[in-house]
This record gives sequence, C-alpha cells and structure tokens, in this order.
Amino acid sequence: MPPQLALLLCTAFVFSLLRIERKATPEVSPALWISTVWMLAISSKPLGDWFQSVATDAGSGSEPDQLFFGGLLCLGLVVLAQRSRGWSHTIQEHPWLMLLICYMLMSVLWSDVPFTSFKRWIRELQAVVMAFLVLSERDPRQALISVLRRMAYILIPFSLLLIKYYPEYGVQYARWSGMQMWIGVTLQKNGLGRLCTISAFFLIWALVRRWKGRDHPVGKYLTYADVLILIMALWLLKGPPDAYSATGIAALAVGLSTLATLLWMQKHQVFPQVNILRATIVLIISLGIITVFVGGSTLSSFASTLGRDETLTGRTEIWADLLPVMMQKPLIGAGFGGFWTPVTRQMYGQSEAHSGYLDVLLDQGFVGMAFLTMFLLSCCRKAHRALVDDYDWGSLWICFLLMALVHNITETSLNSFASNLTAVLLFLALCSTATTSHSLIVSREVEHLPTG
Repeated sequence: MPPQLALLLCTAFVFSLLRIERKATPEVSPALWISTVWMLAISSKPLGDWFQSVATDAGSGSEPDQLFFGGLLCLGLVVLAQRSRGWSHTIQEHPWLMLLICYMLMSVLWSDVPFTSFKRWIRELQAVVMAFLVLSERDPRQALISVLRRMAYILIPFSLLLIKYYPEYGVQYARWSGMQMWIGVTLQKNGLGRLCTISAFFLIWALVRRWKGRDHPVGKYLTYADVLILIMALWLLKGPPDAYSATGIAALAVGLSTLATLLWMQKHQVFPQVNILRATIVLIISLGIITVFVGGSTLSSFASTLGRDETLTGRTEIWADLLPVMMQKPLIGAGFGGFWTPVTRQMYGQSEAHSGYLDVLLDQGFVGMAFLTMFLLSCCRKAHRALVDDYDWGSLWICFLLMALVHNITETSLNSFASNLTAVLLFLALCSTATTSHSLIVSREVEHLPTG
C-alpha cells in the first residue's frame, strides 16, 4: 500500500474513532480539546523534531513549540476565567501540590541557568492549568476518561502507521549495534512504551468497568473500538525482538496485578487499609532511591526476568557517573530544570538519568524529593477515600500511582508534570478528590469492615 494512501486511511480511521468517542460523551464541552491537545503534544515528538530544520532551544523547545504551548496556556486561562468556580477552595484542598510547585519556582533562584529553568517551570504551570480545565468540566471524571481515550485513539494508530509506512519517523536504530527500535510518534522506544502502558491499562480498566455494568450507557461501537486500540497498544508494547520497553511491561504488570487485587478485595468485601497503601508507596520510593546508590543491584534478578543484563542496558553506568554530581548539592539540587543543559547533555551523552528519583535529586535535592513524596502520599490518601465514592475510580488512581512509581525506577517522568504519566497523576489528583460530607461519613463506616 502506498504511504500516502495508508496515511489517508489512518486519518479516516482515527476520525471515525473520535466520532464514536464523542457520541459516548455528549456532556463533554469542546473546550476540553485544549487539555486533550496538550496531552497529545507532551506524549509525542516536539514540533521542532517533526521539522528537523527548525532550531531547538534546550530550555523549552523550538520556537514553534514555545508558541504552540504558549497559545494553549492562554486559551486555558481564558476558559478558566469564564468558568466561575471556587478555585481558592480547590487550591486549599491540595496544599502539597501547591508547595511542590512553589518550591520548583523558588529553586530557579539557585539554578546556573535561571532563565532556562524558569521557562521549564512554565511548563509545570501549563500542566496545572490543563488539569484545572478538566476539573472545570461538568463531570471532571468523565472528562478525564475522554482525554485518555482520545490520546489512545489518536496516538496509537498513528504510531503504527509511522512504524510501518514512514520508518524515517517511526523507527530508530541503536548507535552501535544497529538494533531496530520502534518509536512511533514519540522520541524514543521508552516513550512509546510509556504511551502504550498508559493506553493499554486505561482501556483494560474501562472494559472491566463496562463488563461489570458500572459504566453509563455507551455507543454501539465503543467497546469494539476500545478492544481494537488495546490490541494495537499491546502489539506496539511488545515491540521488535530484544527492543521492547521492559520498564513499560513491568509497570503494566504492576498495574494489572494491583487492579486484580483490588477487585478481589471488593468481591470479598475487604476494604484496603490506607496505611498499607502508604507503606507501599514509601517502600517503592525508597527502593528507587536506594537502587541508584547501590548501582542497580536490587534489580538484578528482575532484570534477567525481563531479558535485560545486570547493567540494566547501561543505566548503572549512568547512575555511577551522576551520583557524585548529585552529592555535591544533595539538599537543594541544581535548581528545577537546571541540571540537564546542553553542556551536561554533551558531557554524559544523555538527556535524563533514566531514574525519575535521581533526576528529582539532581534538580531539587532531597528537599524536593520530600515535597514530592508528601504530594504522592496525599494522592494515596485521597485515592483511598475515592474508593468509597467510586471503587473503580479509586482503583484506577491507585493503580496509576503505583505504576508511575515503579516506572520511574529505571525511567524518568516524576521530575515534571509535563510528562504524560505524571500528568495523569496530576489530573487524577484534581478530578478524583472525594470531599463531600457523604463520602466522609461512609469512609468512617467502612473502617468497621474487615481490612486487608
């Protein structure tokens, strides 16, 4: 099939999927496309990479990217200004999120590249604005479902198209071995793995929820569309031989195992204890930090299971080089977005530490890690409370939280809300908080249920 014809058919296919999605969510406003487009943009290549002749700024992307994201930010602020809501009350409900954002901004003061750091902080502000846009919808939870489904419906088919018919965009080759790697619409194979992990888990969750009869009536073809995109996502996640995203597969396995456990507990009327969930989060974060300090030895057995060597595909060497640098400013770091500059990228031959925890320590130090940990623990508490209001929704939040923590042991996304996996956590944090008095009363009642 000629590539042009394949592109035309893929575009028509995606538009038909979006039409099905639209019929299933008629209450979602057109303004939600602002947040959707932003999510699509952060989940794929920057505009400057699609047009390789465009010069890219190391601080905040190419000029087209800056204009594009700046335009989305302005549109988002305009819409929020027109929608009357108690924003101050919402801000008060998320103190650790606001403290984390403020600390990121304050750390710009001691960055060696303050202007670059500030531009990178603006991207965090954009993420918060996009999350508030979803929150301002009539049904925030349904709005977030719509954003996630649109992301999968658009990016998964086009990734498949680029790999098959436009390999100059959708396929990369390893520098020394020449190994083929699928990247689709993303920058590298792990980016495609993260996209597929998010999409596959969300679609499985949606199908399970619908199978249990807890979803509102949907369009005739929505289930077929979800199943088809799920198959595509799993096939892309599998990747070519020896070039799959092991981290993405591990994160998806953690998410599905957690979902199955929570569903089993619900069936047997066993309500999970919040302290156990908090302890699990602290344990995973501690494991992520310790793994860097011990050179990945904590993951040696898991690495072989996933078909990777003891160096975790060279990650342990990267950590060994970066760890002494991090220890020079262990408390406050180099300032938000202040470590990875053109100089350090050239020096280490990397643009990230391949550990979300190490990247947070490099930029924000242990103080920033403490703020991030408190934000994640507050998410855990609210997700646990959301189980009372909507057990399936609370389960989705808990699963994504654990998936993100596991994923960041060998990949990076926790250092920025402008990464799609962490953006999902941010959106869930703002859209899933159960604050009604009814939920609080019921949460006290369930304390008398058997706990696991």
